[in-house]
Amino acid sequence: MSTLIERVRPIVAPICADLGLDLYDLELASGTVRVTVDRDGGVDLEAIALATRLISRELDHTDPIPGKYTLEVSSPGLERNLRTADHFQRVIGWKVQVRTMPTADGERRVRGVLLAADAEGFTVRPELDGGAEAPERRLVYTDVERAKTLFEWGGQPKPGAAQRDRARTMSAPSPTAKTTSARGRVDSNAAPGADDDPKEEAT
Repeated sequence: MSTLIERVRPIVAPICADLGLDLYDLELASGTVRVTVDRDGGVDLEAIALATRLISRELDHTDPIPGKYTLEVSSPGLERNLRTADHFQRVIGWKVQVRTMPTADGERRVRGVLLAADAEGFTVRPELDGGAEAPERRLVYTDVERAKTLFEWGGQPKPGAAQRDRARTMSAPSPTAKTTSARGRVDSNAAPGADDDPKEEAT
């Protein structure tokens, strides 16, 4: 799986850069290639649709993925998954929710403010029931089973103006566009013959 991601990333990243988008995340699971893009001020549906068309065309041309797949391009939204060091470093000062691996020490569910993040791990100031604060907790990324940001209206600290703008722009559900590869399966909402002429679906 990681090898496929390594093949796809060099194809997708330059397209995103040309469009002024950050490639926030790239996943390949259950026959779906999920491309998550971001930029200061948020990402609108027009940008998502254009990125989908260009990425789909290039993937069909280079053919890095064997078999059938569906391409899904979206923005991360306000409650975004955190999977890499860069993801955590982008949201320092935000409230996060973390579930640790069973082998990690301490409570498995951690909810609080992300205080710091580096290449090896991150520090959270946990919140206890009733709003009380627990001692800071340091975790390494290998201890994390899953993590995401938590958005609260009026309660989420925003380190800079760009993030305040993103919060306003992206308060609605994140725009998403989907398309199938020329040889891939047809989306359930696609018209007959869509496997011959890939169509996009915006949600």
